[in-house]
Amino acid sequence: MTASGPGFISLQVREIDRAAAFYEHYLGLTRQAGPPHAIVFNTTPAAFAVRAALPGVDLDAVGQLGFGVGLWLHAPDAQAIHDSLVADGIRITAAPVDGPFGRTFTFADLDGYQITLHDRA
Repeated sequence: MTASGPGFISLQVREIDRAAAFYEHYLGLTRQAGPPHAIVFNTTPAAFAVRAALPGVDLDAVGQLGFGVGLWLHAPDAQAIHDSLVADGIRITAAPVDGPFGRTFTFADLDGYQITLHDRA
């Protein structure tokens, strides 16, 4: 048996509504039905969500959230999103470059997760 790839990706965040609003505003994500402890977005091929921390997880005690994990999301116009983030003072951790995945850059979200956007499907 083999796995087919990611089916669901979630980030544990400090404030669900604030985190969801960030992803809605800057990435244009839309919500879909989900459990009460998470906000699930209508993304493909895998669902993406922000959720409350699991019981016993102290997000403030773990250092940089997501350290060592690469989370890449596709965005048809990565440069426009980059420009919007910069205009609002959101930290860019890797400047835009053109590479095999198109225009690519990385930003830190409100909880410090490093998210890479690319514009080539």
